[in-house]
Amino acid sequence: MYLTASRPDIMFVVCLCSRFQSQPKESHMIAVKRIFRYLKGKPRLGLWYSKQQSFDFKAYTDSDYGGCNLDRKSTSGGCQFLGDRLVSWQCKKQSMVTVLTCEAEYIAAVSGCSYILWIQQQLRDYGLNFTETPLFINNNATMSITNNLVKHSKTKHIEIRHHFIRDYAEKHLIELVKVHTDDNLADLFTKAFDRSRFEHLINLIGMFNPE
Repeated sequence: MYLTASRPDIMFVVCLCSRFQSQPKESHMIAVKRIFRYLKGKPRLGLWYSKQQSFDFKAYTDSDYGGCNLDRKSTSGGCQFLGDRLVSWQCKKQSMVTVLTCEAEYIAAVSGCSYILWIQQQLRDYGLNFTETPLFINNNATMSITNNLVKHSKTKHIEIRHHFIRDYAEKHLIELVKVHTDDNLADLFTKAFDRSRFEHLINLIGMFNPE
């Protein structure tokens, strides 16, 4: 878990394994050993930051739908960038079972909004004031619920605490932006992929092996 602070490429699988740390089975131990073998094979893979980049603030958010086979809860994932520099990332199983895909995506977007507001507050201490921070999502229904007050009559089953994202969208602190699923970098923190897709994503977030 400490290593995930500098290795976002293992964030999802470590969080997945940690759910079973109280009563691990042999299959979980095999998965953990695979993580160690992966780390041993790529000891110098990491995030590299260049000062010759823009300082725009943007974020991505995503969710799987009922990805946990035991309780059918979804996983929220998100990442935040300053320019092309990845500065923060999250992976967390949602606390409630969602009925629809858009509900899982909406809750993930709310979580992403919370991190955006926190980073905006931190940056204000350094004299940087960011507004209308783009939050990239790949779900049209989530954008519709957030931007259209009429749609809220159809979302009474979603807890009220999740609806605060609309307030901050109206205040222009965030702006929901549609992104294609293939270009949603938060995918890395919500689900497993084949090797080619996985390597493509870690390259997009700025991880590479220095020669």
